[in-house]
Order: sequence, then structure tokens, then C-alpha cells
Amino acid sequence: MPRCDLAVVGAGAAGLSVTAVAAQLGLAVTLIERGRMGGDCLNVGCVPSKALLAAAHAAISAREAGRFGVHPGEPRVDWAAVRAHVRGVIDAIAPIDSQERFEGLGARVLRGSARFVGANALEVDGERIEARRIVIAAGGRPAVPTIPGLDRLAYLTNETIFDLVEQPSHLLILGGGPIGLEMAQAYAGLGCRVTVIEAGRVAANDDPELVDRLREILSGQNIAIIEGAKVVGAATGPTLTLADGRTIGGSHLLVAAGRRPNIEDLDLEAGGVRATEGGIATDRGLRSVSNRAVWAIGDIADPEGIGPRAFTHVAGYHAGIVIRRMLFHVPARVDYASLPRVTYTAPELAQVGMTEAEARAAGHQDIDVLRWELAENDRAQAERATRGLVKLVARRGRMLGAGILAPHAGEMIGQWGLAIATRAPLSTLAGMIMPYPTLAEAGKRAASSFYATRLFSQRTQRLVRWLWRLP
Repeated sequence: MPRCDLAVVGAGAAGLSVTAVAAQLGLAVTLIERGRMGGDCLNVGCVPSKALLAAAHAAISAREAGRFGVHPGEPRVDWAAVRAHVRGVIDAIAPIDSQERFEGLGARVLRGSARFVGANALEVDGERIEARRIVIAAGGRPAVPTIPGLDRLAYLTNETIFDLVEQPSHLLILGGGPIGLEMAQAYAGLGCRVTVIEAGRVAANDDPELVDRLREILSGQNIAIIEGAKVVGAATGPTLTLADGRTIGGSHLLVAAGRRPNIEDLDLEAGGVRATEGGIATDRGLRSVSNRAVWAIGDIADPEGIGPRAFTHVAGYHAGIVIRRMLFHVPARVDYASLPRVTYTAPELAQVGMTEAEARAAGHQDIDVLRWELAENDRAQAERATRGLVKLVARRGRMLGAGILAPHAGEMIGQWGLAIATRAPLSTLAGMIMPYPTLAEAGKRAASSFYATRLFSQRTQRLVRWLWRLP
């Protein structure tokens, strides 16, 4: 019977991070993956979606180049070449996540499905493996809503849409979250007609003030957005029927209605591992609440019932917590107060910490909301990208949250997460020396606006007049 120090189930971002560190520290590690190495992020998630968006943004830039006096005309989209580009990006990154690399690091890699057969034991396609510690990083999959007729359609999810050989003429997207909006802009940018149908409002977790501006931009790019629309039926076509009686038809249907954890095939009960609807129940240190030999990380972890956070950067964050706790016995626990998230449309929508509404709902009534329009930023003017905003939420001179709608907002949001995590005062942020001209100056200006009222007050004016008399 094979025995090891550590068994890791899932070779996505979370599982690979733990495996790499543990194997290089000399532990006997068995890594188990039933699908493709690299998991969703590499194969059907972050990497192909951003590669597709890059192609779309190139086409959009060509169409909008006239604002600079450059007139290249309507771009010709070679769909086969676009698909080859996406595949090429995946292939370039794949060796980093490959079985060969991790075997070279000293891990044993098994390709198959794992299930618990004991508190410290797994079975992989008939082979029993015992491990002192087990890390479950089995990820998640697309959630498919219960809609009459949907199960009879050949709908797409993020797991299949990148395999499309033909270019859709009219893509219906069910769901207006980050995946739905990114794919909407990607396919519209490449010349497809797109309709997004959302039961609530699009980008529901983000600040409505920023979302309103993004919605306006997307609506001007051949994207129809229908919000507050409950889908009550689906038929071949595909055609969706809404609760108000409207029907919407298209050539293809993408279901982007959220994620659910991959827990069903693990036989968690046999391992004494408690689960919730959100995934494996853990403490804030990501250790199972019912089996201390088991840890859960990534999309499948539900620490203290606060729900999973399905981001690749969270997978890496979780891996770091488990490495510190499990290998070094250093206290570490999940804290999402400064967790950033980004929707990679153009412009990008980035958020960290609390939105204005979340801060008020948490009882912070004495908040300061600081804004700086991109129209007042010189770099944005130079690039004719002025339809954005930096919005900061502060309390008593310290950051609670930040939202940015701007080109490269994902590159800008990190400093505000650091400000929240370190409780840096607004005076420090306002005093940053930013290179000119950059979009990041907009954030500094927003922070500086906190002091503008008192700086130019009559009291300050009187003080300056008095100081001016001094030799």
C-alpha cells in the first residue's frame, strides 16, 4: 500500500502551489489529477479568456483608432487564427504546470479520480493511498440553473466555449458576472452580436456607480444587456423565454451563472469530512472542521461558512496559508478584507475592500467617499480613455475600500489593497510621488481630495496670512 507524507487532490493553481513547496522541502508528495494539469485557470479559465480578450481588444482598438486621426478600417477577424492564438498562449504556459515538471520536483503524479476510503486514505482508480495529511484542491465547475428545456440544449460553458470551431453570429450569455461580461466584450469585439441576460443586475458585487459606467460602454459595443430578467424556459435555436413573455433567440448559448464546488465524487463522508453548499467546511486556517488530517484550498474551500472565493489569486493565497500552518506550524488564517477582484473588460473594473453600499450596510455611517474622474487625468486625456473613475471609501482617515474603472485598473488596485491591509492613513496615500503622466495619479488625487476642504478653509487662509508676516 503506497504511503506518503502528503496527498494533494487537484493540479490547479492551489494544488500545484502546495505540491511544489512541499516536494522541494523533501516531503513525499502524491499529486492526483483526473483532468488536465493546470486545472481550470490554464485550460478553460483565466488564461484562454484573457488571450481571447486580448484579440478582441486589438480589434476594438482598430475600430476606435479614428479618435487619434488613424483610420485603419474595419478589422478582418480570422477566427481560426484567433483560436490558434488562444491555444498558443495555453501551450506556452503549460510546461510550468506539467506532470513532468512536478515529477522533476520530486512529487509522484497520479492521473485519475480520487475518493476517500478512510480518514487518512484515498483511492485512485483502484489504488489505495495513505497519507499523513491530505489537501483537497479539486476546484469547481460551472453552475447550471434549473430551467425547463435547458438540459436538452447543446449550451456552452467556460469549459467548452474555447473549443468553438465556428464564430457565433449571435451569442446569448446567461449571467452578467465577470465571466459573462468578459466573454460578452470578447465576442462582440471579434464581430459577434451578443446579448447578456441577467436575473439581477450585471456585476452585482461591484459598486453600482462604476457598473453604470461600464454598462454604458459595453452597450455601445454591440452588446445588448437585459437585467432583472428571469429565464423560465429554453428551446432549440437556442431560444430563451423570459418571465415577462419575451423570447430571445441566438446562434449559441453560453451559461455563465456562477460556480459550484467539485465535492460529489470525493466521497467525503467516508473520510469524515464535513461539507456545505459552498464546499468543504474549514476553519479560518483552511483545516477541515471534522477531520484534522484534511485541508481544503481554492474554489472548494468554505472557511467558517463565508463562502468560496473563486479566483486564481485566492488559490495562491490559500496555498500560502496552508504551507505556513501545515509545514511550519506558523499561525495563519484567511482574511479577505483586502482581497482584490477584477473584471477584465476594457476598461477594467477593479474592486478591493468594501464598496460604499457595503460600508454603510456594515454600520459605517461616518464614511468619506472620495472620487476622481479620469477626465481630469492627463494620461487618460492623452489616450482618449476618459470614461472612468477612481472611487475611494474611507473612515476616519483610513481606507475601507476602493473601486476603479479604468484601463489597467487591475494593475492599479494592488496599492489600495495594501493600504487597507496595513491601515495606511490617507495622508500617506496622498503624499505618494507618482510618475507623471500615469493613470495611477487619479488614485493619489482622490486621496488628496480628503484634505482639500480643510486646506482651503477660511481658518487655513487666516493661518497663512499670519505666517506670511513672519520674516
